[in-house]
Amino acid sequence: MEGLLNRLEEIFPEMVELRRYFHQYPELSFQEVNTAAKIAEYLKDLGIEVKTGVGGNGVVGYIKGGKPGKTVALRADFDALPLQDEKGVEYKSKVPGVMHACGHDAHTSTLLGIAKVLSEAKDDLNGNVVLIHQFGEEISPGGAKPMIEAGCLDGVDAIFGTHLWSTIPVGEIGYRSGPIMAAADKFEIKLFGKGGHGSAPHQTVDSIVLGTTIIQQLQQIVSRRVDPLKPAVLSVGKFHSGNAFNIIADSAEIEGTVRTFDTDVQDFIIAEMEKVIKTTCEGFGATYEFNFLKGYPAVVNHPAETDLIVQHAIPIIGGENVKEVTPIMGGEDFAYYLEKVPGTFILTGAGSEESGAIYPHHHPKFNIDEKSMLIAAKILLSTSIGYLNKESAGLKEKVTTEN
Repeated sequence: MEGLLNRLEEIFPEMVELRRYFHQYPELSFQEVNTAAKIAEYLKDLGIEVKTGVGGNGVVGYIKGGKPGKTVALRADFDALPLQDEKGVEYKSKVPGVMHACGHDAHTSTLLGIAKVLSEAKDDLNGNVVLIHQFGEEISPGGAKPMIEAGCLDGVDAIFGTHLWSTIPVGEIGYRSGPIMAAADKFEIKLFGKGGHGSAPHQTVDSIVLGTTIIQQLQQIVSRRVDPLKPAVLSVGKFHSGNAFNIIADSAEIEGTVRTFDTDVQDFIIAEMEKVIKTTCEGFGATYEFNFLKGYPAVVNHPAETDLIVQHAIPIIGGENVKEVTPIMGGEDFAYYLEKVPGTFILTGAGSEESGAIYPHHHPKFNIDEKSMLIAAKILLSTSIGYLNKESAGLKEKVTTEN
């Protein structure tokens, strides 16, 4: 194992070069044609079997080990965001209005580095490794689901992944058994009142007053109706109504998000929202449309695989830097993989003042400390080989016992 980890250190400059290339040429979700082609070309040059167009723009690499055993998958996403890159670095985005503001460029480069090391050591592998390069994570319905439907998890026994996290210092990781990231849902409300002149409100059904009343009542669902021991968030992010200062608006649009871990809480919030909207509109003499769009489910890590990645992270970064985290209300479509096979998803610290990685995700000055890629690569590679060796030993013991 030590030799493989040392090899990662040797090729780390190449990982940085790849990351900076992807950072300069970002592509939005579901438009990642050139990025996918670059990934496929790199894997093919390593002699790795590659499938392209998996579920859309997905790329999957297959490393078959020289010895029989289980199959482990590693996943990285590669889409960017519609933001203008405001960093003062030489590798800033060259695409106006598009940038990697969430670290997906680094996720991809990390997995490509792992691919290179594993391709060189494949004859000694006790099993196989599937490299899942996923498109479209940033926008629901995401790329994970169509890639799974296209067979990217066929034959896979376990899966591991990480998100480089700028609010965790580089050199640390965050893990959690069970729920670690929330279900991420969107809602849309359209209100239809009766417009009129601002001087005669008694002749109207004021959609702005109606909308503000509904928004205030929606905020009470989580604070007063959901069990406080069950995490939930309901946030309104958009409220649009009206066109002129002296006209009472006849309609309004409200949009927002709901985040939960428990499906029972999710269903309860949906029902309560419908009740609030319906009764308030009836009281005002208005009508409405309500659409609740379920996004990614909660990311729920499996205990055995979480324990395994912790065991392999400790020798790499030290036990004091392997920290259990509280659940995060952000969403991730890695959840779909964990619904199909056992696995775990961790947060790898990528923040540091020295490298200027001090901004949160989805910020126009977002950046990472690139040393985080090496740490993530070492942990994922070590865990993958550890899993395959452990399962291989278990199979041999079973065969011996049966004979």
